[in-house]
Amino acid sequence: MKPDLIVLGLGNPGPKYKNTRHNVGWWCLDELQSRSSIKIGRGNRDTDLGEGYLAGIQITLAKPQTFMNKSGDSAVYVMERYNSAPSQLVVIADDMAIAPGKLRIRAQGGNGGHNGLKSINNRLGTQEFTRIRIGVGRPFDRADELEWVLKTFPPDDLKLVREAVVRAADAVESILIDGLERAMNKFN
Repeated sequence: MKPDLIVLGLGNPGPKYKNTRHNVGWWCLDELQSRSSIKIGRGNRDTDLGEGYLAGIQITLAKPQTFMNKSGDSAVYVMERYNSAPSQLVVIADDMAIAPGKLRIRAQGGNGGHNGLKSINNRLGTQEFTRIRIGVGRPFDRADELEWVLKTFPPDDLKLVREAVVRAADAVESILIDGLERAMNKFN
């Protein structure tokens, strides 16, 4: 089954990271899974996959099972498995440059210092894939950024981010139904 869209949610594997800032991409895939009949299971040793329909359109949900800096391995795997173009890929990731609870959708672009996006850009050899970035805020001391993304949210931020995860899933549906331009106009 060749999907119209591949949604790759970034995160780190293991219970230690489940509720951390770096795993909001996985949270969004969980939300998309709950909205559809798609069940995510093992694709290969590096990626869990789910295939099915969302809003009546064929999609694949993918969760890398590597650490963030190896996310490009999963991107290559799903792109090759489905013989898909980068324009069919939507990557969902956390972003420290965005306030908690805010979203940004871009049709292409740099990695903004995000190791998962950097890995995907390098492995695919292009920046021309859609990204939905969910704001997680930045620590006061920039030296603590790595530690920051591997921590859980304080309650106020968690509420905002959980709401943003739902809006990010809404944005994926909007991309499917209305197209990328309209989704960006609606959610940015």
